[in-house]
Parts: sequence; structure tokens; C-alpha cells
Amino acid sequence: MNSVLSKYKRLATIGAVAIAGTILLSSCAANEGGTTDPGAGGSELSGTIDGAGASSQGSAQEAWVAAFQTANPDVTINYDPSGSGAGREAFIAGGVYFAGTDSALKQEEIDGGFAACVPDTGYVQVPAYISPIAVIFNVEGVDNLNLDAATLAGIFKGTITTWNDPAIVALNADATLPSAPITAVHRSDDSGTTKNFTDYLNKAAAEIWDAPAADPFPYKVGEAAQGTSGVVDAVTNGSNTIGYADASKAGSLGVAAIKVGDEFVTYSPEAAAAVVTGSPAGDTAGPTDLVIKLDRNTTDPTHYPLVLVSYIITCNEFVDAEAAPVVKSYIQYITSEAGQTEAATSAGAAPLAPELSAKVATVLDAIK
Repeated sequence: MNSVLSKYKRLATIGAVAIAGTILLSSCAANEGGTTDPGAGGSELSGTIDGAGASSQGSAQEAWVAAFQTANPDVTINYDPSGSGAGREAFIAGGVYFAGTDSALKQEEIDGGFAACVPDTGYVQVPAYISPIAVIFNVEGVDNLNLDAATLAGIFKGTITTWNDPAIVALNADATLPSAPITAVHRSDDSGTTKNFTDYLNKAAAEIWDAPAADPFPYKVGEAAQGTSGVVDAVTNGSNTIGYADASKAGSLGVAAIKVGDEFVTYSPEAAAAVVTGSPAGDTAGPTDLVIKLDRNTTDPTHYPLVLVSYIITCNEFVDAEAAPVVKSYIQYITSEAGQTEAATSAGAAPLAPELSAKVATVLDAIK
């Protein structure tokens, strides 16, 4: 276990009340301080709260924190983009007040309870960041690349090993593909981005990708790299490489178009949002859990099915009641129209649809 998670485990053994003693907060009641409009100012909130989790949210969290702290100068928000798995474990252990995760809570995680929350008061899980996952590549002489789900699955499972494989050539008649070996880069850490990527392959190319969706990458092939930044660096600095990452981090790398129906589709915030809007509720969905089961098999070319919904997880009722107004106000801001606009501008995220946004606001209202 890494040093960050070891710290969280040590905190958990002391108990959530002791955490509250080390993270001093003072605030007025939740309806008296803070603002979902970071430009409004005049906040009476104060204190420090820590969060951790999805690296996909990294750029958005930086922008959210800056805006919220400007409007609330006596508040400090710390967010460690340590990965979805690490964030969930930290929140479960009571080491942070909120977690970001691209992989929704599992039932066994829910059943185990959360150290920072009052027992038997439940938890909150709401979507906060919707983003396409980009298939990034760096292949000599190739500027545009088309892939279908089966071919993408073969590349990352290791059954397609060279760039001029007939399956890739058939999809890219106008490209000059090298005979070079493929270096497929995946995440080495438990990652919600990996879970969403493997969920897409498992559902859209089940005849090839026989492993279920999971935070750890399921096959011992290719090259592993830590975090989103590690994958992007490995693809950028490698030769004839391909990987997957939150679209906000694609930079100047080539980005593949994936086949949806009869067309090849490149990602966009609008196409990502369309898939989310058209998808049903997930298995653990409930009054305070707005998890979504994404439709990976859509044939509508206005949809981009290789998408992640990144959630914020927090308490419905905190052991440290003084923390609640700060956490509540911050999450209300990031899921508000102003916060979603900030994420769209700074990270290329797709804003929550109005109907979903209204549901999120209702859930967050109950935090105490």
C-alpha cells in the first residue's frame, strides 16, 4: 500500500472524530454561508477540507478550487488526484471528506460503511464531471486513425500486435500504417478511467474482450503507467504508441475516431452528454445515489459511448458536523451551472443536463 493510503488507514484507526479535531473548521449554518456562485463573495465559511480521487477530474478540480477559494477566502480545499480507487479507499477510511471517482461505489464498499459519516445515515454519490475518454496515439506518419470496438479490444488485449495488421488497415484505407510493433499503454493503478474503458470494450466487443469491467487493467500485456499523466507521457515519449485518457489531457496527441453505428465518431462534450442523457440508472441507484449505467452499445452517431461519468462521493450526515457546510457548499458549487461552465471551459467537460442537475441539487440539499 502506498504512503498516501497508509496515511488514510492510520487516520481511520483513530476515528472520524479525531480527524475532525485535526481539520479545524468554523462556519455558520449551511444556509447562511458559502455560495454556489464563486463571483458573489461575502462568504462566512472558513476552514480546510480534503478530498482525493479521480485524476480525470484534476484540471476541473484545480479550476473549481481556485474559483471557490476566491469567493470564500477563509476556506482551503485540497484535492489529491491520486486515482479513483485510492480516493474511494481514502473516503471509506475517513481520511478525506469527499472523493472523486470515475468508478461508482461497489455494493460491498457501500455495505462496509464510511468512517466520516454518522452510522446508518447513508452516503451521497452524484455525477459531477462528464467527459469523453480519448484513445490517444503517437504513430509515425499517421495523423488520423479509425478504430472499431473489436479492433481496439484486440490491440489492448495483445492479439493485434503490429500497426499494419489487416484489421487496422481495413479501417484506414487512406493511411500509411507502419509495420512497427504496437505499444499499448494502460493504467498501472486502480482507475475509474480503466473501468469505463474496459466496460466499453466488454459490452461493445464481448467476443474479444472477455474480462469484466474493472478498475485494474485485466490483462498482463502492453505497458503500464501510473495515473492519467503517466499514460499521456508514455504515449507522447514512446514510439508507435496508443493509450486511453480523459479527453482533457489529450493535448496535441492524435486521437482516434471510434465506430458508432455506420460512422466513425470523434469525441465531443456534446456527444458525451448525449450518451449520459440517454442512459438508465445504475444498479445501486437510490434517493442519494444518482449512479448511471451507460449505454455502450448505442448506434447513434451523435453519441460517443466511450465516456466516463465521474462522481463525487460524500456523507449524507457528517460525524464532524462543522465540516458539513463547507463540503456541502463546495459540491453545490461544482455541480451548479457556474461550476459546470468552469469545468467545460477549463477541462472540456460536458455540463450536466438540466434535469440531472436538478436531481443533484435536491440530493445535496439534504447534506448535514
